[in-house]
Amino acid sequence: MLIGEVARRSGVSARMLRHYESLGLVRPSGRTGSGYREYSEQDIRRIFHIESLRSLGLSLREIGRALDDPDFTPSALVDDLIGQTCERIAAETELLTRLRRIDAAGPAGWEDVLQVVALLQALGSKSADVRQRAALSSADEVPVDALVEAALNETDPNVAGALRWALARSGDDGPALLARGLGSPVPAVRERAVRSLAEMPEGEADPHLRDALANPDAVVRGYAALALGTRGAADAVPTLIDMIVEGRNDTDAADALSVLASDTTTADRIATGLADRLAHDAVRAPARGRLTQALAGIPGTRASRALVELSHDTDRAVALTATYLLRLRDAR
Repeated sequence: MLIGEVARRSGVSARMLRHYESLGLVRPSGRTGSGYREYSEQDIRRIFHIESLRSLGLSLREIGRALDDPDFTPSALVDDLIGQTCERIAAETELLTRLRRIDAAGPAGWEDVLQVVALLQALGSKSADVRQRAALSSADEVPVDALVEAALNETDPNVAGALRWALARSGDDGPALLARGLGSPVPAVRERAVRSLAEMPEGEADPHLRDALANPDAVVRGYAALALGTRGAADAVPTLIDMIVEGRNDTDAADALSVLASDTTTADRIATGLADRLAHDAVRAPARGRLTQALAGIPGTRASRALVELSHDTDRAVALTATYLLRLRDAR
């Protein structure tokens, strides 16, 4: 079969076929009496093999080695191609993300573009000082999704604080983006997400913090409850009581309950919740002591009645604590 016919059947141009020949990839098996290249069926099969491997992203040099090496293992080549493709996709995705962030910043000129690029690079710097300075100057200039990404991945506490400060001033999209981090498989990312939400302006993040009260991660539930409790959200009460029982930030949890107890109805609800947990057989001595102490910050007759009952408790430490707290209440 002559080169023109091969080109028509294979879809490979005559020029490319000659290029393949110059590289030694495929050589016509013969020549006609007039000196024209003549390809055999085996040559044509090799051409199709070359085109198939090119479709996988191999270079012509790699294709030559693959076809001529008797020890060639396709699985190793495919694994290598998968790795290269993943790296290329990651690089292209990173570039696309950066371009979209620059576009979202709405630059008016090249100076604005360069400013955003500089801030984005600074947020990814290896230097904590550089990242912190970038965070403190980026609230109005960097798209919120870049700040969220930086906050969820930041390990330095000072930089993390600066990023949370920037996010609190970044606009309306921050809470929803941060809330996605609550479902991360990485515990540290979940903690950073809820701590950032806790520092968002009151009202903007509250729905996401309420959802976080049902999170399977106790750390996430705790930070959400503390934030909501200090904002007067009574639905944080059960989680705050759990924290006191478990000894997780129990002092902060008791303080949050005291804030919530400024409302009479909520104060009685809190006192009932604390008393119910104290009456539970599974609650051990240290937790019973913490629950008793938490009643000190709860006003109202329901808390007082609970303390009176506890002053006769069989646990001497609990009874003494309750008696002392009752004296303090009487002295007010």
